[in-house]
Amino acid sequence: MKPIALDAADIRILCALQEHGQLSKSRLAELVGLSATPSWARVARLTKAGLIRGYHADIALGRIADLAKVVVTVSLKSHRKADFERFETYVLATPEITECISTGGGMDYVMTVITPNLPAFQRLMEAMLEADLAIDRYMTYIATRQIKSARPDLARLVPVQTGKDGSGAKD
Repeated sequence: MKPIALDAADIRILCALQEHGQLSKSRLAELVGLSATPSWARVARLTKAGLIRGYHADIALGRIADLAKVVVTVSLKSHRKADFERFETYVLATPEITECISTGGGMDYVMTVITPNLPAFQRLMEAMLEADLAIDRYMTYIATRQIKSARPDLARLVPVQTGKDGSGAKD
């Protein structure tokens, strides 16, 4: 998928929304250095382009309840498209699996699973094995504490389109 061209103002808007979540028009304008109407029009354009998928609260789950967070690597028996699709469909329908990425190399998937306790995690894994998902092997890593959880710094990742004058504004 080809990246969408963004200018410096777009990046500032995305960074502000990523850091603060949903903002009022005036607060967003203040943070990004544009007036309210152009800022909001850019948000609408970025949303329509599929760059803004939603707004979420960062909840301190550990302060609400004790839970088990487990990272699981999974390797499938075969690499047929139907096996990948069946596994991914199951993952998408399982709310305890909060993250899952497909990987290249030794393992096919890396998942983050959050359950109320380890016996609940074990039941989830047993259900996955019974579901005939073509799992060859899996390894579990119990998270003991979180060291870092951060959003990527968009300003460092996305090249900014610059105008002819080098200002970062589109021509």
